[in-house]
Amino acid sequence: MTRQDLVNQIKEKSSYLCVGLDTDITKLPAHLPKTKEGVIAFNKSIIDATKNYCVSYKINTAFYESQGIKGWEAMEATLAYIPDSHFKIADAKRGDIGNTSAQYAKTFFEVLPFDAVTVAPYMGEDSIRPFLDYTNKVTIVLGLTSNAGSNDFQQLMFAQHAEGLAMIPSIAMGGKEKRLFEIVLGKTAKWGTPDNLMFVVGATRAADLENIRSIIPDHFLLVPGVGAQGGSLEEVSKFGLNREAGLLVNASRAIIFADGSEHFALAAENAAKAYQQEMRTYLQQS
Repeated sequence: MTRQDLVNQIKEKSSYLCVGLDTDITKLPAHLPKTKEGVIAFNKSIIDATKNYCVSYKINTAFYESQGIKGWEAMEATLAYIPDSHFKIADAKRGDIGNTSAQYAKTFFEVLPFDAVTVAPYMGEDSIRPFLDYTNKVTIVLGLTSNAGSNDFQQLMFAQHAEGLAMIPSIAMGGKEKRLFEIVLGKTAKWGTPDNLMFVVGATRAADLENIRSIIPDHFLLVPGVGAQGGSLEEVSKFGLNREAGLLVNASRAIIFADGSEHFALAAENAAKAYQQEMRTYLQQS
């Protein structure tokens, strides 16, 4: 799926909702078996219930990999069931030396037909380049995450020398200060284009979105943290929307585990519809 295909879907559905299939096998409704078959049945019901209100699905691979080969098979079956009209994301957060990243890219872009995969940029351009070399695939780089530990590195302040050649801790006087995640966003954006690069920006950091948009005005942002993690869809939309929407707002637990009974699919449908209706309002205002 191309960027324009995604933009068209957003316009058609008045939605930039991404449903996260973070299917914890221990949280399946009681009437479903805690097995591969139970996971597949649950995911299919969620997809059927939400597909009219979202434009994307994000599969957090950890919830499947932790179940061994049967979990992997459940992930494959789930991916195959997602309609081609929807943007399919592997939330795998890969990143390694070039030849290893090439194998990761092959896994998620060839063996498994995902449209996009999340990656960690810590090891630099050569660790991300193998993903970017694929045509009509999107690499989603971790930019600013919503977990408390993001303060350990992402929020660290640096000051640039006047020569622009080196970065030093911002306790040194003088120079223009930048946070580490801002440096990562600016530098990584040069490795690709808005067509093949997206960035993860946590919704609980919505106050940073206006500044982030000044760094990467045209790229899509994948925004987790709305719903169960407390992020505000209104704030994210206010500061994150651009001329082509430019947002995929992910909600996982708030949708797929909205109800733990045999009526879980109906509850998921209602939750997804509520997000879509709110998003329609913000799109009309933008």
